[in-house]
This record gives sequence, structure tokens and C-alpha cells, in this order.
Amino acid sequence: MANIEILSAEQLLSAANLDLGHSDWLTISQERINLFAESTGDHQWIHVDPERAAKGPFGTCIAHGYLSLSLVNMFLPQLVNVRNISMGVNYGCDKVRFPAVVPVGSKIRGQGQIIDAVNKGAFIQATIRVTIEIEGSERPACVVDTISCYTFETPSSNSTK
Repeated sequence: MANIEILSAEQLLSAANLDLGHSDWLTISQERINLFAESTGDHQWIHVDPERAAKGPFGTCIAHGYLSLSLVNMFLPQLVNVRNISMGVNYGCDKVRFPAVVPVGSKIRGQGQIIDAVNKGAFIQATIRVTIEIEGSERPACVVDTISCYTFETPSSNSTK
């Protein structure tokens, strides 16, 4: 269940600077890293070779930065549920940064904040900053401003999404 529910275009438009709280913690396993490497073709040793990585700069395998970024899609629904929409579309991302590495076995979670929401006529464009925190680390794994477009149902439609 999401920390925050947005029920209308008006509510989303007035939600700038709204803190969305935190998602659940997720442990980053070597299996998840290996599956990501397989799906993207990025088999760099710092990610997938535990023996070599143990002697490398991080002392262990680390998650791909883009793996951390991709998990935003898992964390966002835990942070916010935009309801009464006929469609929601990922538009893109701004200001993606990877301030810290994620060692295998680390726990991460998403923290969210609605930065802005703008009426674009047929849809509302919302920018949500998601910070991927690493348990016990002062620096986050990833900070990204996600941009989504939501088309809200018309009042004559009574179904709830």
C-alpha cells in the first residue's frame, strides 16, 4: 500500500513539496545483480565476479548504478498511488546521480517528494524526486527526478483505478 494517495488532478496540482515518506527496505542480492547484468549485457567484473571484486576498490561486488535507478519503478508505487486515472505514462527523468555504490547484501529503500505538478491540458505532468537510500550510509545510491504524465478520468466515469 502506498504512503500517499492522490485522488484528483487538483490534489496532485497542489502537492508540490509533499513528502511521500519511505518505501520498504530491499536487500540487493548477488542474484539480482547477476540477473540485471544478464538482461543488460553489462558483465563488468565489479558487478559479477565476487573473487575479483573482493580484491578491487570496493572489496565486494557492487550493484550497477542503473540497477539502482531501475528500482525506482518498484519503489514509486509504495510511495504514492495516483488514483482515478485512465492512464499514467513515464515521460522521463532529470538530474540522475549516483553518489554512492551499493555493495552486494546492502539494504536500500526509496524516499520520495513531489517536486512539481503542472497542468498540460489533457494531462498533469508530475515531477517526483526519488532518493535511493542505503542503510547505514550517509550518501544515497541514486537521486533522480522522475517525470510522469497522468490523465485523470472525467467526472462522468465512475470507475476507480
